[in-house]
Amino acid sequence: MNIADKLSMYFQYDFVKNALVVGILIALCSSLFGATLVLKRFSFIGDGLSHVAFGSMAIAAILKFTNNMLIILPLTVLSAVVLLSLGQNAKIKGDAAVAMISVSSLGLGYMLMNIFPTSSNVSGDVCSTLFGSTSILTLTKTDVVLCFMLSGAVIVFFLLFYNKIFSVTFDESFARATGIRAGLYNILVAVIVAVIIVVAMNLVGSLLTSALIIFPALSAMRVFKSFKSVIICSAITSVLCAAAGIILHLITATPIGSTIVAANLAVFAVFFISGKIRR
Repeated sequence: MNIADKLSMYFQYDFVKNALVVGILIALCSSLFGATLVLKRFSFIGDGLSHVAFGSMAIAAILKFTNNMLIILPLTVLSAVVLLSLGQNAKIKGDAAVAMISVSSLGLGYMLMNIFPTSSNVSGDVCSTLFGSTSILTLTKTDVVLCFMLSGAVIVFFLLFYNKIFSVTFDESFARATGIRAGLYNILVAVIVAVIIVVAMNLVGSLLTSALIIFPALSAMRVFKSFKSVIICSAITSVLCAAAGIILHLITATPIGSTIVAANLAVFAVFFISGKIRR
């Protein structure tokens, strides 16, 4: 069976189509805020919140919640607000706050999963939570519906407040002078990043999600200079990398999250070389 026939057979199944739609939506939402995080030097927030999401997942598993999002989403969002608040505290710098919360969440989560195991394969549970599903079969209808709802909310927020996000990204002092509540928008962006990480956990894994946020923006910045161009390029490359990663997963049976990240890394290398040649 050649590759085209194999893919044609796979795409007859609804769960494959669902995985492709979820992957594309996650990639699109992730790319919209990547440029803002990179330019404001908030890239570390995504990585820190991914560790928090793992700890929250461990708590939800121990408490035997049928819908673990009821625990993971509020705790991760709360941590996003706390991280930003601590980052503005002169006594605890931003990078120190992230290190403190992320390492604590990761360590406590792993410890709790070992003390109160929810299955006989703790190592497998930890690995799938950190690095994502090895198969798209693990996506449920609830995951798909939740992804649609949250992705729609993220995209609408970005479109409605694009001008304010642009102002806060490039000149926070000027934004404050013009009456924009920069602190509030910083918190909202951090909260949205937390939502994106939680939505992407089942597919990509908590540790790999931050790559979907940062890589497309870094790739686009190698070639484009305007904010709008970077956003558009980030969205296109992120969606294409997600689709390519899922298709490669179907063909080669490699872990889906790692494959998507590898596709993003390959695109970054191409854009980096292109940027060097242009200059």
